[in-house]
Amino acid sequence: MTTKDDSTNATVSLSVTVRDLLPRDLPACAWSGSATHLRHVERELARAASGEVDYLAVCTPVDLPVAIGGIDYQVSKEAGTLWQLAVLPPLQSCGLGTLLVRAAEQRIRHHGLRRAELAVEENNPRARALYERLGYVAYGREPDAWDAEGPDGSIRRYETMCVLMRKDL
Repeated sequence: MTTKDDSTNATVSLSVTVRDLLPRDLPACAWSGSATHLRHVERELARAASGEVDYLAVCTPVDLPVAIGGIDYQVSKEAGTLWQLAVLPPLQSCGLGTLLVRAAEQRIRHHGLRRAELAVEENNPRARALYERLGYVAYGREPDAWDAEGPDGSIRRYETMCVLMRKDL
């Protein structure tokens, strides 16, 4: 990973690794969402123990997650479904999302599947552009919804429209 700070014209390079996300990592992932979101990730990690999902973390040399994302093998018999992909905001556009998606695709192939699928919110053109650069093709759209936690801790239902995308591996 390489980042450049234009205000000082400095470039910093760090080696990163991709590994399974672990329950002990969750406090360091507060940047990825609310407490409600992290409780959901914690439940998904329990599913990872049974092989239903993989949950990956891209980590710095001091083993802190700076990008995370899951692969669900139960949504489709023919594909691994990528979901909850997130990169620490100050490190977006540094290649971490690409690395995370490629590592997820490798896991899907290792799982014996030859297709990856995902849904991206229509109001997230930056993420959609990344997926298109990585070879994903839109094939439909569908509504999605989940519980979201507000700044005051209140829970509300968030509803959105997603573009469905897939890639043959």
